[in-house]
Amino acid sequence: MGFFQDLKEDLSQAVNELMDDDSAEKVTAESEDEVVVTDEYIMDDAKEIDGTESMDQPEDTLLEETFSGTEDIEAEEDSVENLLKELDLLKEEKGEKGYKAMDEARTIGHDEVIDETAIITKGMIISGDVNSQGSLDVIGGIIGNIEILGKLNVTGNIQGNSKAAEVYADSAKITGEIVSTGNVKIGPSSVIIGNIVATCAVIAGAVKGDIDVHGPVVLDTSAIVMGNIKSKSVQINNGAVIEGLCSQCYADVSPTSFFEEFKK
Repeated sequence: MGFFQDLKEDLSQAVNELMDDDSAEKVTAESEDEVVVTDEYIMDDAKEIDGTESMDQPEDTLLEETFSGTEDIEAEEDSVENLLKELDLLKEEKGEKGYKAMDEARTIGHDEVIDETAIITKGMIISGDVNSQGSLDVIGGIIGNIEILGKLNVTGNIQGNSKAAEVYADSAKITGEIVSTGNVKIGPSSVIIGNIVATCAVIAGAVKGDIDVHGPVVLDTSAIVMGNIKSKSVQINNGAVIEGLCSQCYADVSPTSFFEEFKK
């Protein structure tokens, strides 16, 4: 009803400005400074101004006509609905693609590598995930996942997945997956329980897990591998022990395709 009260006041002001001497008789003044306009006066003069019976119409109809008809109201509602749909689409897109972009921003090589090296000293144990744009030397222990943009040098213990540009393990004990965009070197006396994914790998320690390398794999004389190897090429030095399948699936020549052509 607040809208109609404001409308009534606006009409009263318009009538006071346009009224002539005859219509002035309908106004009852309580004082010289205050003028009171009756509802009857508003109704009559509104008819005289517009020449219609608009004030006798229901309030709902009057409200619709004030906003230029029901079509404008429906257009406003459609506009709001379309806006809400766009917001929902943006939320969905941000929920699916936005978080994906944030995750990609944390992957190796996306951000610039900082020339800094953090050190986990001997006797220090970090419980929780470690993220850095630089390199990391682990002499102590970490219980959690590691994700850095630089090099990871491990001579201590890690219980969790590791992701870095390069990984070097010497006399280390790592329980978890190792992912590298570059080289992985597992030195003597190192024990890795988990899969290894890299560009190339040199194994001189013990690995219990699958090795997936798009480049060459070198198994040194002290290497012990219990798992499957997928690579471009494999070099097994005398003394190395491997229990698992070895596939050069990334080689330039595919044995399968070769023999299929040979049969033809």
